[in-house]
Amino acid sequence: QVQLQASGGGSVQTEDSLRLSCGASGLILNNVAVGWFRQAPGKEREGVSCIGSNGFTSYRDSVKGRFVVSRDVAKDTVYLQMNSLKPEDTAVYFCAAAGPGVCGFSRAMYDYWGQGTQVTVSS
Repeated sequence: QVQLQASGGGSVQTEDSLRLSCGASGLILNNVAVGWFRQAPGKEREGVSCIGSNGFTSYRDSVKGRFVVSRDVAKDTVYLQMNSLKPEDTAVYFCAAAGPGVCGFSRAMYDYWGQGTQVTVSS
């Protein structure tokens, strides 16, 4: 049984930083594409960033230059470093795992989803 777990959320002030972590059991994250998504109250879940199994990365425009997705191969963990946070970044953040290869922001390509971690940014 595959389980993903996103962690590292919290309540911060504008311009603060957080680092989210995504770990898994029953699946080797190093071998698959991993995506970060977020969902704010009343809004659709949207792709934020992703990293392919080949290291390819992608970001939505609103987080480019502020967020960085990376892998720790030794720990089989994917991180989302979020800097210069803004109130509009407030959402529940989810990590998701797809198959090997490049990543993208289509939710349909991801087979496994974690429970999510709340990020709240206050002005």
